[in-house]
Amino acid sequence: MTQSDRKRRSTRVSKMFSKPTAKVQVIWQSKLVREFLAEFISTFVMMVFGLGSVAHMVLGGKMGSYLGVNLGFGFGVTMGVYMAGNISGAHMNAALTFTSCALGRMSWRRFPVYVLGQFLGSFMAAATIYGLFYTAIIDFSGGKLTVTGPTATANIFATYLPDHMTLWRGFLDEVVVTGMLQLCLLAITEKGNNPTLAGTEAIVIGILVVIIGVSLGMNSGYAINPSRDLPPRFFTFLAGWGSQVFSARDWWWVPVVAPPLGAYCAAMMYAIFIGFNKRQEPQVLENPKMSEDRRISVLPKTVSHQYGVSSLTPVSVYPEDRPSVLHHP
Repeated sequence: MTQSDRKRRSTRVSKMFSKPTAKVQVIWQSKLVREFLAEFISTFVMMVFGLGSVAHMVLGGKMGSYLGVNLGFGFGVTMGVYMAGNISGAHMNAALTFTSCALGRMSWRRFPVYVLGQFLGSFMAAATIYGLFYTAIIDFSGGKLTVTGPTATANIFATYLPDHMTLWRGFLDEVVVTGMLQLCLLAITEKGNNPTLAGTEAIVIGILVVIIGVSLGMNSGYAINPSRDLPPRFFTFLAGWGSQVFSARDWWWVPVVAPPLGAYCAAMMYAIFIGFNKRQEPQVLENPKMSEDRRISVLPKTVSHQYGVSSLTPVSVYPEDRPSVLHHP
């Protein structure tokens, strides 16, 4: 084979591989694909830290605590926001994505993309924690994977209603607690109101999740997020805990339905009581010592820098064209 033949062959091979590579790059750089991947990895990070802290509480004795669970989920959310805030807004919560779409802050065609990324990230986090803590789970449960009882381990992955709660009180609890999450998130991130200092949004959101856990988490385990509860529950169904993960007190559907309802109601409350991006208009007061046609313009004490259509997202963490955090766990 001559040198020219080798060059021609090399050129054909390079062209053959360059076309698929270019297509992959185009797909990879697609906005929806990047948002899907961002929701996947941010939810995965949040859930690994959160479920890992629950595993310590259930399996580790003195090595874990309920406060540790709150800190694990709270700062897991913080890490997730840092991970994907500039790409997708780091929702990590299907209830908040639903509310963002319902309010018109993002299109409904992006809803399944976000939720699929969240669900897959949460499912993979459950699989990761199962693999990491497998021997501890088997040792604690005596080799029998149970949903209820003193050696239950399914509660590492999903929430289950305690004995002192009825189903509908649990439903109401999830609505109210998710509403508190949404209400405070709007206060934290709404640029037209009084948002947190630039660069501190992720930390403040994590602290908010911790506060919700230590003050309101006892009754239903504060799932407050379909993406946090349903995918790990489905994983436990596949991994050997069986159908009881869905049948136990018929609870499984509540963390899926109640959080979107609570988040949307809270957003409506915020709109009614506070309003979205309401600019304070200067008040014009008459000076009695001057003539009638001379007036004094009194500006509000706090003047915001620039008002646009709010995305309900932290200013420095998310670009303005990103959808709302609205967020969670």
